[in-house]
Amino acid sequence: MHELSIAYSLVQMASTAAEQEGIKQVTAVHLKLGALSGVIKDALLFSYDIATQNTVLAGSKLIIEDVPVVVNCPNCGAVELPNIQRFRCPRCDLVTADIQQGKELQISALEYEDEGVAEDVATDDNVVGDRPQRVSS
Repeated sequence: MHELSIAYSLVQMASTAAEQEGIKQVTAVHLKLGALSGVIKDALLFSYDIATQNTVLAGSKLIIEDVPVVVNCPNCGAVELPNIQRFRCPRCDLVTADIQQGKELQISALEYEDEGVAEDVATDDNVVGDRPQRVSS
């Protein structure tokens, strides 16, 4: 079950981001999870509870946004949701490997309590672990 090692990595990245922002307790981690990420959602949710023990994320929720596969067809220019077993354009049936989305494994936001007020810290980058930016809640 590689989801446990992924959960530990996510906790490490979220903990580092929380520490950089001076956050004492994270209440939720928002994660974008692509259909082609190779991660089993239920196994990750189970592993997350184990990985967060004795961290600033202990007791927090992992909120997962499922990201579907979207391809760009070089033949007809369509940006569509393909049949992920075939990777063919739904419009012209050309085989395409130009994946626009669906491989994500990205922390998109942290929720936390700050003096009784819930706030968000989010990242806009595609790389997990970059310094988060504050966003309004």
